[in-house]
Formats: sequence, structure tokens, C-alpha cells
Amino acid sequence: MLTVKNLDLSYGASQALYGINLEARLGEISSVLGRNGVGKTSLAKALVGRKMSDDGEILWNGLDISKVGPAERAHLGISYVPQGREIFARLTVQENLETGFAALAREFRFIPPEVFDLFPVLKTMLTRRGGDLSGGQQQQLAIARSLVTRPKLLVLDEPTEGIQPSIIKDIGKVLVSLRDEGEIAILLVEQYLDFALSMSDRVYVLDRGRVKIAGLIHDIDPLEVKSHIAV
Repeated sequence: MLTVKNLDLSYGASQALYGINLEARLGEISSVLGRNGVGKTSLAKALVGRKMSDDGEILWNGLDISKVGPAERAHLGISYVPQGREIFARLTVQENLETGFAALAREFRFIPPEVFDLFPVLKTMLTRRGGDLSGGQQQQLAIARSLVTRPKLLVLDEPTEGIQPSIIKDIGKVLVSLRDEGEIAILLVEQYLDFALSMSDRVYVLDRGRVKIAGLIHDIDPLEVKSHIAV
């Protein structure tokens, strides 16, 4: 389980996050919602070690990983699908997937068949370069690459951004399937409200770097959530 306690994060003199508290549990989808510029990506980067926090704790199964680097967090089972996907355009689909091997012991350096069960289109495109894929296919590749690492925590930053509705629906089905297997915690950073609320177990709404709403999906008021996200 991921537990965040009183997390602060700054960029120089500018503070981005204030006293963040949240949880992400195995078998659940926890969503972090908010408008652009409220600190969602900063939080995601802090969780995976791309940006070190200033204060507070990030606990992974009781271990404080606040000062642990991104490579070590990947070895602990934390995987990240960044905003913008960050696939390698000149590498093939297979080579992109194999970049996930870096976080694995040698005996696990193979692509699990389940990845192609979840994203069958990728199996037909293994020799195509990542840059030749559509935006939706690249997003599926980015998620699949993370799943190659056999994560126990999957952090996704805006996976619906710039994606056609049919692929958004497919990605939603994949996340629900992973959640229902009960072996992974999913933290979804989103501003597409309907997509996130349709599958979330827990919801955290950020505004100006602070958590304004937090709770189980059945305990929150969707209208109140919308009031914080509407421009």
C-alpha cells in the first residue's frame, strides 16, 4: 500500500504541493483530479522519485521511500506512465517494451503474455517503430511498457490526454481489469472527470497544491468535485 503523509514539494522558491495526504491500496483505483497547474503532475513525479519532496513521508508497504531514487522505486514495484507517454520513437514496439527489463531481475526479463491479452493490437505491431503509431496506440504502448515491470503500484499521469474516445474506453477496461485482479494499486492522475469517476474507488481533488476533497467514491459529492475542476 502507498501512504503519503503531509507531503510538501517546491520548485525553488515556488511551492507546488502543501501537506498532501493520500492512499493507494492493492485492488483499488485512486484518482487524483484537478485542473491544469494545480500540482497533479508534481505529485505523480514525487511518488515515483522524479522529483524529491521537501517534507513529509512517502511510505510503500511501510517503508519510507521519500529519499529513494526512481530506479530504486522501480525495483520496489513502482511504475510510471508519464504525461505525454515518452515512448522511444525510433525504437520498435518490442524494443520499447523491452526497456522495462531494466527494473527486473534477469529471470523475469521477458514480456508477459498478459500484456498482449490486454493490448492485442501491440502484438501485431512488434516490428513497427514507436513513432509510427497513432497517439492512442502509443498510449497503450506506454502502459504496456510499465506492465512489463510487473508493478505493484501503477501511476498514470493523464492517460486520456489527446486520445480518441474508443481508445479511452479500451484503456478504462484495462485499468478495471487490473484493479479487479487485486494484485496492483493504481493511482490515476486525471482531469477527465467522467472517466476517472466511472472506475475510481478513492478520489482526491487538488486545487492550488492542496487536497480539497478526499474520500471513497460513494462518500463524495460529484457536483462538489466538478466545482473544483470546472474552469
